[in-house]
Parts: sequence; C-alpha cells; structure tokens
Amino acid sequence: MAELNLGKGLTAGKVASNVQKKLTRAQEKVLQKLGKADETKDVAFEEGVINFNKQYTEGSKLQRDLRAYLEAVKAMHESSKNLQACLVDMYEQDWDGKNEVDSIAEDCDVLWTDYHQKLVDHALISMDTYLGQFPDIKARIAKRDRKLVDYDSARHNYATTHKTKKKDGGIKITKPSSLLERATPGWAQGILSAHNVAQSSLSRSQAEEELERAQKVFEEINLDLQEELPSLWNSRVGFYVSTFQSLAGFEEKFHKEMSRLDSDLYDVLVKLETTDTTSKAGNRNATTPAASTSGKEATNHTLRPGGPPPIPKSPSKLKPAVPPPPKVTPSKELKTENIISLFDAAATPDISVTSPEEPANWDSWGEASTAAAAPAADETVTEETPAAAAESTEVPAESPEMPPGFLFKVQVMHDYAANDTDELEMKAGEVVLVVLFDNPEEQDDGWLMGMKEDDWKQNKENAAKGVFPENFTQRL
Repeated sequence: MAELNLGKGLTAGKVASNVQKKLTRAQEKVLQKLGKADETKDVAFEEGVINFNKQYTEGSKLQRDLRAYLEAVKAMHESSKNLQACLVDMYEQDWDGKNEVDSIAEDCDVLWTDYHQKLVDHALISMDTYLGQFPDIKARIAKRDRKLVDYDSARHNYATTHKTKKKDGGIKITKPSSLLERATPGWAQGILSAHNVAQSSLSRSQAEEELERAQKVFEEINLDLQEELPSLWNSRVGFYVSTFQSLAGFEEKFHKEMSRLDSDLYDVLVKLETTDTTSKAGNRNATTPAASTSGKEATNHTLRPGGPPPIPKSPSKLKPAVPPPPKVTPSKELKTENIISLFDAAATPDISVTSPEEPANWDSWGEASTAAAAPAADETVTEETPAAAAESTEVPAESPEMPPGFLFKVQVMHDYAANDTDELEMKAGEVVLVVLFDNPEEQDDGWLMGMKEDDWKQNKENAAKGVFPENFTQRL
C-alpha cells in the first residue's frame, strides 16, 4: 500500500515518526520530573541561555524605542516645516531679508531630512541587523533542548536494556509463561527460548546504536551554541557603544547646524525690526513741518532729537533794539521823567505814562514821515514793558515755591518713555519745572533738566529729577 502524501515533502510515515518522537519526549520528561529517569544538566549552557534571553529582551526594547524616536523626529520635522512655511508666507516681499528667510526655511527642511536619514541608515538598520541573528539562535536552542531529551531517552533505554542483560546472567531456558510457549511441544520450547534470547540481543544493539546517534546529533548542536552564545553576549557592549555614539554625533551636528540657522533668522528679524522702527520714525518726522505751520513749536517723535531743537523765544527778543526797561513794576504814581530818562533823548517823544491801560500820546511827533514807524515801535514798548515788569515781579513771588535753580515751565506735548535711569518719563499735558544742570558741562544740545510740577508740590526736595528732550515740550 502506497504511503499517503499529505503535502510537499510530507508523508504519512514522517508524520507517524514525528508523532512517535513527541510521545517519546513527553514520556521522558514525565519520567524525569518524577525522578525515575536521569536528566542531563549543563549549568554553563543554562547561564548562557539566560544571558541570551536577557540580551534579546534588551535589544528588542531598544529597537522599539529607537523606532519611536525616529517617529518623533519625523513628526518634529513636519511641525518645523509647517512653521517655517507659515513664516515664509507671512513675510512680505518688500520686507528687508525676504531672500534670507526663504533660504533659511529651505536649509532647515534639508537639515531635518538629512538628520532623519542618517538615523535610519546608521542606527535603525544596524539595530535590525543586530537583532536579526537572535531568532535563528533561539530556534537552535529549542532544537538543542529537544535533542537533549532524545539523548536522555536513548541513554535511559540503553541502560534499561543493559541492566536486563546483567540480570539474566546468560542464556538459559525459562519456564514458559505465554500461551504460545505452553502450547509448544517440549522439543520446540528450546528453539523458542533461543529466539527470545536473540531478540533481546538485537534490542540491546539497536539501543546502543540509537544512543550513539542521539549523542552525536546533540553534541554537534551543543558545541556550536556553546561557542556562539558567549560571543554574542560579549558583542553587546561594542554594539551599544557604536549605536549611541552615532546617535550622539548626529544629534550634536544637527543641533549645531540648526543653532546657526536660528541665529541667522534672529539677525534677519532684528534687522527687520530696526528697519520698521526707522521707517515709522521717518514718517513721524515728516509730519513735523506741518505741525510748525499751525503756530506751535515743532516737536520730534523720536526718542532722540534728530538735530538741535528750536530755541524758545524770550520776551527780550520781541522788543526793539533799545536798552532793556528797568526791573520795576509800573504804577500810576510813576513819574513821566523817570521813564523818559531811560530812552535816548534824541528819539524820545513827549509822552505821558499813567498806566499800562492808557494809550500813549503821539501828538508830540512833528514829522509826518516818521509817524507810521514810530507808533509801532512805541506800541511794542508800551505792550512789552508791563509784561516784562510782570515777569520780574512773578519770579520773586514764585521762588519760595520753586526748586533751586528754577528757570521756567514747559508743558509736555507728547508722551516720552525714559530710556535710561537719568531720564524723566513724561505724559502729554503734564507741566515740568525746568532747572539748571548740576554740572553745566553735562548738558547736551536739545535736552533740558527738570522735574514734574505735581511731583515737586508733593515731595519737594525728594521729587524725581531727570533730563528730557526739549522738542517734546512747549514753553509756557
């Protein structure tokens, strides 16, 4: 009867042989656990197997973590790419540094791609190659365990057969014990006994051959593994060193290059900020002439005046080119000759001064050619003299309430943020008392020293004092 073919290279005979081997091994393991059969022990090899399993577990964990790290790098690459693309889209064409920003974004993308590819080539592929040898060795260890059971089973079978031979002590005819032997004639019982003895001898020969064959197969596998397992265990140090050195080197180079690109981008943005601030300052300065035409003094919106600010006009500059009036307060009791004596006798008309409100008498002028110019000049004198006298009378009145070295008051026209500790921060609408510099050599053109009027009234000598740009204020 032909054997049943169950598949490619597999027949019913092989299936039966494999089943018989599994049954024999299972029986042998049960006997070993019950203590009825000896079990071969190799302590050194068992320690090698323990180290192998530990090494395999650590390598598998490192491989999983490395793959997770690469996924994180890839995700970070995508996030960085999207962020750089957003910056490129928002960065307008007319802004300074547009080409530099585009170049930096491209370099960042290339740097991330190169970093990820190097990690894959020098770390992940090496890790996969390193772990690729473990499954084969693990299968050979399992095969070695099976062959060890076969060897123990053959050794046990051989020992049992050998023990039976010694117990018999030689060839002898035993008492018939089976129905066949009982039914056999007496002359034939000797022949049957001789046949049984021959069968026993054959079984001992087969057991010895099976033992030798099982021992040979086991020793071949065992010797190979005893050489490979220690070598594999010792190789882990060099592999871990090379792997993490590669990771550290690639990461260091990546961050160094990325730091350079970030520094370049930072410089470009600083330059853009400076350009934008300068442009805004220029636009504010362009509005200054328009403000001056309204009758007010020009002001500067920059933190530092671009040039010497206009010098405030004093009352003395509004008077004609004549000697200044006396520092006295005019009154109704003031005699005419006291005022007349102040002017040149040749150019002094006969006028009567009674009070600032009374008009001057111009009838004494005899020549019609000088009648148009003289009244204008005298009118200026008449209007300015009370103002100057009033100013001279206000200073002594306010001096007890003013700080030492007080000069005049100014009103803040625009907010000013102090950029240094010696500067005075001001808000539009505040009144500042201008005082003399402690050291006149420290005064710069366009800058005044002063303190806020409200702060002086509250704190007196403890009021905060600092410098401020003159063209941010208007003299009162």
